[in-house]
Amino acid sequence: MPDTARLYPRHPRNYKPLSGVRIVTLALNLPGPAAAARLRALGAKVLKIEPPGGDPMAQMSPALYRAMHMAVPVRKLDLKTAEGQTALHEQLQQSDLLLTAFRPAALKRLGLDRRSLAARHPHLSAVFVVGYPGAQGQLPGHDLTFQAEAGLIDAAKPPATLLADMTGALLVSEAALGALLHQRAQGRGAMLDIALSDAAGFVAVPRALGMTAPGQLLGGALPEYGVYACADGLVAIAALEPHFKQALALAAQGATHRAIARWCKSHTAAQLTALAQQHDVPLWAWTT
Repeated sequence: MPDTARLYPRHPRNYKPLSGVRIVTLALNLPGPAAAARLRALGAKVLKIEPPGGDPMAQMSPALYRAMHMAVPVRKLDLKTAEGQTALHEQLQQSDLLLTAFRPAALKRLGLDRRSLAARHPHLSAVFVVGYPGAQGQLPGHDLTFQAEAGLIDAAKPPATLLADMTGALLVSEAALGALLHQRAQGRGAMLDIALSDAAGFVAVPRALGMTAPGQLLGGALPEYGVYACADGLVAIAALEPHFKQALALAAQGATHRAIARWCKSHTAAQLTALAQQHDVPLWAWTT
């Protein structure tokens, strides 16, 4: 179900552990802004700085851009000018954390590389969102190429969602929280890289270990874990634990692939949802 509210953590409204923390973000597109949105939801004060032409995400998906920038002030600065540089560093002097998504060479040209930042703002922490780690940081890439490298694409069509970008946003948030704790404990900033290729690799670990390969444990070997056709759509069943498996077998009058497939095919998505609630079976059914 499309729901941009899910960009944000579901915490109590008065839960603001980052109250008083000031963050400047230069990160465009998806991972950086999504991470900044979650940090803002935790109470941080976030300032977004965009180039004169704005953030490309505002054109690609206005709805997503709006959702990620709720209550976030946006300031346009040309960082290639002396005036833009001065304005940026005035903000950094007052801030705790910087988020960027430039490649290393661009950071160096803008005077925002590790060495330059540490010399000018020793108190400041920074999280640098890059495509690839280490010496590969200069290589270009996007979610699609990161997923392909991680072995997450099986067909000649784009993937269903932006796994590397969205997981990357969570890794950026995690790194930001760690950097802020380090800063508080050590009295100086921490500077961390988050590679989106690593985010895709993180998502791919169960697959890389063979857990979801065809015929394996979570790849179709178990009747109680899989996707079946129902009368008007599809149903995902995940009755792995013994008590769930027993409940499914009781509802479906059998525990084999054939019995469960027959049970699903003879009911609509709405009927299966009701039966799942009645029998306490973890499933999600939807019409197609």
